[in-house]
Amino acid sequence: MTTATGSTRDRPPGELRLRPPRHPVDPRAVAWWRTTLALLVGTPVVVLAVLGALIPPARFWLLLPAAVVLVAGLPLVLALPRWWYRLHRWEVTDVAVYTRSGYFWQEWRVAPMSRIQTVDTERGPLEQRFGLATVTVTTASAKGALKIEGLGHEVAAELAERLTATTQATPGDAT
Repeated sequence: MTTATGSTRDRPPGELRLRPPRHPVDPRAVAWWRTTLALLVGTPVVVLAVLGALIPPARFWLLLPAAVVLVAGLPLVLALPRWWYRLHRWEVTDVAVYTRSGYFWQEWRVAPMSRIQTVDTERGPLEQRFGLATVTVTTASAKGALKIEGLGHEVAAELAERLTATTQATPGDAT
């Protein structure tokens, strides 16, 4: 809030405001994202290459799109995960959960503790391979749950416990 002189008053303790979260995701998330993208790009390339090898009359028309997908996808596989690592942030305070995610369209979210309904952790097969987990914070918001992806599984478990304890101690009905 700005006064008539243009100075900013101190915010009351615990007041929520949109600000950059402090914590990056686990560095292993880069390899996880890179592997996920490689599978997304590599699957059609392999399918088209195998079909091109098996169907000689259509070889050119199958190998050409395979090469295009490979050439277009390789820079994405190499560059995007590093970029995402620099963008994705999270933080939990005594009053709220803060997240920033997104690639081209970035999303910053703040969920007050009093609005949290459930806290879940999940570990897909690739996340398990890289020792990572995702924490999902379901809120009483039309926007939906907050997801904090790319956390070390130990950090995710501790975060879920902390959020559960904090939300139980926070007054409000989360509706």
